[in-house]
Parts: sequence; C-alpha cells; structure tokens
Amino acid sequence: MEKERQVLVIFPHPDDEAFGVSGTISTHVNNGTPVTYACLTLGEMGRNLGNPPFATRESLPLIRKKELQKAADVMGIQDLRMMGYRDKTLEFENDEKLSNMVTELIEELNPSLIITFYPDYSVHPDHEATARAVVRAVRRLPKESRPKLHCLAFSKNCEEELGKPDIFVDITPVKDQKIGAMKAHISQTAWMLKDLEKGIQQNDPESLKWVTVERFWSYQWENDNVK
Repeated sequence: MEKERQVLVIFPHPDDEAFGVSGTISTHVNNGTPVTYACLTLGEMGRNLGNPPFATRESLPLIRKKELQKAADVMGIQDLRMMGYRDKTLEFENDEKLSNMVTELIEELNPSLIITFYPDYSVHPDHEATARAVVRAVRRLPKESRPKLHCLAFSKNCEEELGKPDIFVDITPVKDQKIGAMKAHISQTAWMLKDLEKGIQQNDPESLKWVTVERFWSYQWENDNVK
C-alpha cells in the first residue's frame, strides 16, 4: 500500500467504518500515516439495541458514542471527530452546509486520500448525503490538487454500472483489528459476529472475505453527475 500524507475518512454512522474500512484504516495507521475519522452522527436511530437488548432508545446515543471511541482505539485512530449531526436526517440538511463542513476538514488536514461512500451506490439516505457532500467539496478544488477519493459501493447494480472495484487492500495482517473494531460496535454487530467468527475458524470463504481484503472504487470524475 502506498504511504499517504494524511487520510480523511468520512462516514455518517458509527460502525460504517468497522464493516467496510477498518482493516484499511489499521493498515494506514501501522504505516505511520495520520488518519482522521469524521463520523457525522452517533447512529442514535439505529434499529438494534443489542442482542439480547441492553440499550434503550434513550441510552443508545451514549452507548454508540462509547462504542465508536472503542473502535477508534482498536484501529489506532488518534483523531476522531464526532460532527454532531442527527442520525437519519442528513438527507434533509442543507447541501451547501454539508459540503462546507467537508471543505473545512480538507483545508485543515490537507489529506492525500479521502475514503467515503460512492454516491448513488450506497443505499442508505445518510450514506448518499455524505457521499455527495464529499464529492461536491473535492470537486471545488483544482484537479491537480484534489486528494484521491476511494469509495465504498454495495448497491445491487454497483458492479454492473461502475465496473469491478479497482482498489484492493490486503488486510490479512490486521484481521484481528478488523474483528476488534466490529466487536466494539457490539450493540449493532452481536447478531452476526458469532457466525462470522465460526466461519473464519472453519475457513468458510464467505466469512474469510471479511478479514482478507477490502475493496474500493476510485471516484470516476469523468462520469460525475452529483448535484
């Protein structure tokens, strides 16, 4: 993996990073690259309250905040930003406000790489609003000074329309950190972790995918149609 100057990760919810990029983040940290994670909400409207339930709708925001900090510690992130937006409302935020928030982070940090969702291919309205804000902010920069933009996509039609992912990160050396980051978000992940760990122990190919490689798409500026 190429050593970056600074990595900026922008997602809307706690645990977005754990499932998709915690191995990549851990690898950058191990390479000595500064990583900033800007998490826009606390995921306080999440449907899961633990399995068996241990949270209430009132206690969930604080629990998820603690889980997010624990996940950041597992990955070695020293610059965690909780941006204070409300879960499931990002699609209703002013577009310019969201983009300006990203612009301010870029101006402060001067990242060489930004990791986020791919607009139109990330399913959840909060994911989409975040992705579009990032694209709008990066688009404002001169082409020669734009950071690389690596995106997660998982809609059913993503490979059909975007092609195969073009970035693959071997996360095998940091698989324990990935599992640890997922465990940190236990209120949301308990339902799947038992089966996942069993599958990994049994060398099940579907389970091993979670801890061997993370894949991304470079944002295709030539097809940019974000409003």
